[in-house]
Amino acid sequence: MQRIIPTSSAEETQRLGQQIGRCVTAGMVIGLCGDLGAGKTCLVKGIATGLGIAAEEVVSPTFTLVTEHYRGRIPLYHLDLYRLEGVTLEELGFEEYLFGRGVAVIEWFQFLTGDLGDLIDEHLLVAFEYGGKDNRILTLTPNGEQYERLVAHVPIRE
Repeated sequence: MQRIIPTSSAEETQRLGQQIGRCVTAGMVIGLCGDLGAGKTCLVKGIATGLGIAAEEVVSPTFTLVTEHYRGRIPLYHLDLYRLEGVTLEELGFEEYLFGRGVAVIEWFQFLTGDLGDLIDEHLLVAFEYGGKDNRILTLTPNGEQYERLVAHVPIRE
């Protein structure tokens, strides 16, 4: 059950993330796809807020690859694959962040390759498209039963 959600500001995108963050459970994986500046990190800030983590603590992990946040109800692992073309994630040890005690949110999910990519067949994919000015169109595509339930229970203005 795919859902298409329009947002008209960064604050609205962050509120959507907050609603998702309230519904996620340990072991979930959320993949984010979209151009630079599309709002991926903004959505992660909202997810963090929904988990009880201050939005100010969340920055894009483009240069660090992973940031770990433990102050919420479950840990948030924020991964960024933008600079990882040609590197297998197994070499980096990213599997420790998947399906564990926290939720893994992966920016540039489309760059996921190798054996680890095959392990993540169940996840929530959030695709970002520009809708002009501050408008974004987010498409939520659940892959797996728990993600179907997640998308169905997130109170989203459509």
